[in-house]
Amino acid sequence: MNVRSYYARKLHSLLGVFPLGLFIIEHALANYTAFEGGPEGFQRSVNFLHNLPLIFFLELFIIWLPILFHGIYGLYLAYQSDINVGRYPYARNWAFVMQRLTGLITFVFVGWHFYETRFQVMLGNVTYDELGSHMHQIASDPVHFALYAIGAIAAMFHFANGLWAFLVSWGITVGPRAQRVSARICMGIWVILSALFILSLVGFNNEEFALTAAIAAGGSVR
Repeated sequence: MNVRSYYARKLHSLLGVFPLGLFIIEHALANYTAFEGGPEGFQRSVNFLHNLPLIFFLELFIIWLPILFHGIYGLYLAYQSDINVGRYPYARNWAFVMQRLTGLITFVFVGWHFYETRFQVMLGNVTYDELGSHMHQIASDPVHFALYAIGAIAAMFHFANGLWAFLVSWGITVGPRAQRVSARICMGIWVILSALFILSLVGFNNEEFALTAAIAAGGSVR
């Protein structure tokens, strides 16, 4: 491994935790308000986030550019990977394979989710006030619900397992015992974040979001 590749891998690992890991946690908590607080709670979260000062630059440098680098370089790493679970069927080998597989799923899922939400806002097809009802339309379709659930679970595994690898590669968890403990903690993070996103989809599926959209449009709900 040359010096350029070494630092690129380090940057890729770092960005997966800071800032993207923090963004994932924030996104999970913000979306969960759809389950806990309904349309009003979710809209408060949306308004708070998008009224932050310099929001365009915050999103550009904290979300979109890190996602692009982490995603594209991650695809390159997956292409270069030597998958050897057939010869060495150890748990960490399977985790390595799952990290590459969920990375690919996450890359596609994030692109699709961006197209269905933020890109539609950019085109003017959806406003920030309509994001809740727009997500209701997505979540109320069984196929979309299932695909979103799969994408969210895969993305949360990719983050949690990547966090474990980050702690090892950056010399934070050195010994076997520390790595076993961190593995359990990271898998707990995977379960919790996955549950938050699934509950968010359940929340968006609530007819209250459709009712709110109809009232805002001056229509009615059948």
